[in-house]
Amino acid sequence: MSNSPAERVPTLNIANVLTVIRILMVPLFVWFLIADDGRDGLFRWLAVATFAVAIYTDKLDGDLARSRGLITDFGKIADPIADKLLIGSALVMLSVLGELWWWVTILILVREIGITVMRFVVIRYGVMAASRGGKLKTVIQTLAIFLFLLPLTSWLGDWAWWISATVMAAAVVVTVVTGVDYVLQAIRLRAGARGGSGRAA
Repeated sequence: MSNSPAERVPTLNIANVLTVIRILMVPLFVWFLIADDGRDGLFRWLAVATFAVAIYTDKLDGDLARSRGLITDFGKIADPIADKLLIGSALVMLSVLGELWWWVTILILVREIGITVMRFVVIRYGVMAASRGGKLKTVIQTLAIFLFLLPLTSWLGDWAWWISATVMAAAVVVTVVTGVDYVLQAIRLRAGARGGSGRAA
């Protein structure tokens, strides 16, 4: 019996290396963000740059894995972990600095962790594929965090905050809606699997 393509691909490949680099960038990003108490100085801009590079590696490693056939079991696990570490640390640190409401951070993190756990719970019934809404959620979350990180208040005044808050509000709405959609998917998946097993019996 031949191995599957994912098993034949070496774990040590460029896509997985980029994923590991993204994970290692998380503590660096956090340190830059709090090094100067979050003030609008050099370290704040370094935090912004680190976040931007990390987000780009997310797109790059995904593109490389798909185009070069470098999809591995390690990558399937490490990539979403890297994403959640980066997004989660950014949300938490913004709240620690008093720049983002804690309820927003908690709501998003509970949704992300909850859906991840739910995927593992229902995997015996079937795989829940990422939806377009889920991908849109990630894009809006990332944009909202990036806007909150940018030290633009000194240039744009309150307008900078209002723009960031509006995009974050959209991110919260999409986060909640897609979370509910995934829960409904899981219920249908479980019901379908049980119905099929019942008919087979």
